[in-house]
Amino acid sequence: MVRHSSRIELSLPALKNNIRFIRKRIGDHPELCCVVKANAYGHGTEAYIPMLEKAGVNYFAVASSFEAEAVHKVASSESKILIMGILYTQDLEWAIGNGIEFYAFHYDMVANALKVAQKLNRKAKIHLEVETGCNRTGLSENEFIKSLDLMKQQPDYLSFYGLCTHFAGIESLSNHFRTNRQYLVFKDFIKLCEKKGVKPKLKHIACSAAAIAFPDTAMDMVRVGIAQYGFWPSPDIYNMYIMEREKRREQPLKRVITWKTDIMDIKEVRKDEFIGYGTAYQAYQDMRVAVLPLGYSNGYARSLSNKGFVLIQGKKAPIVGLINMNLFMVDITHIPEAQINDEVVLIGKQKNNTISVSSFSNFSNQLNNELISRLPAAIPRIMVS
Repeated sequence: MVRHSSRIELSLPALKNNIRFIRKRIGDHPELCCVVKANAYGHGTEAYIPMLEKAGVNYFAVASSFEAEAVHKVASSESKILIMGILYTQDLEWAIGNGIEFYAFHYDMVANALKVAQKLNRKAKIHLEVETGCNRTGLSENEFIKSLDLMKQQPDYLSFYGLCTHFAGIESLSNHFRTNRQYLVFKDFIKLCEKKGVKPKLKHIACSAAAIAFPDTAMDMVRVGIAQYGFWPSPDIYNMYIMEREKRREQPLKRVITWKTDIMDIKEVRKDEFIGYGTAYQAYQDMRVAVLPLGYSNGYARSLSNKGFVLIQGKKAPIVGLINMNLFMVDITHIPEAQINDEVVLIGKQKNNTISVSSFSNFSNQLNNELISRLPAAIPRIMVS
């Protein structure tokens, strides 16, 4: 089998650690639903879903019916799948026929689901997403009442699986005036359900940040995204946690992903010569440069040119010159022992040094979520026990 130019290793012990941490924060009652949209945040659906099941998780949330199908192919028959985003009308038959749960954020979705459920003689498992102030997706109060009435009239075909909403930036303390207001509005929707005599199976509003810093928002289920992968939702959430614990050096979340490649070639560059395309980098001394076999087409941001670092022989090697579509160069003048085919760590740990996603994204002006979710699906993902 031919090799890809880089590879991703996924740590099962790190994932199990993160799931234990999250469960400890939210308690025993709420269901834990892991958000695996965007190819499991770049970790790879095919490799990552079985890992989650090994870690004791069997509830997965995605952003579309396309993603739901990818999860459905690799998940066990006992696992549950929830579509939080786009579900085209033509895909309703597949979703309902396979017992896939889904958000309804406008009334027509509920009405269309009823028609398909009647045709299949199956129940549609619907989570009504309500508008609480994010102004993204969500039912208005009038549409919500209309949807509730229809669900109450058609219990054989419409199952009220969930009542939910999405916090508009709870990971940032500066947004808390807004998210507190959302929480109150959501409670009003709960009261409307009680008034109508219709009870959802699950009430859910909490994300990673809410689960860690505001566990009272956990309700019946939490939808955990970035934290399961070993990343803090924000510096604010991490600071709140360590202030609560009074353990400044504590790092209870462990990174699941490590990204590696190998040295493709080594060049001797004389002082004053330029490296790579254009004149972006001129050697200030005689240099030894390693060529690496990936670039921006492989998810390694071009904005890291002349800024980022990799690890070789446990030492940091700075990027020199422009990152190309499928190549970039690093300075290894200070690493004389480096050789062709040596392993290179792009994200992760090597000996006593680490390239974190946060430091990586600081150089590239990307969020953690953005950077890892853009890693191409073609890169092989390997589980490490």
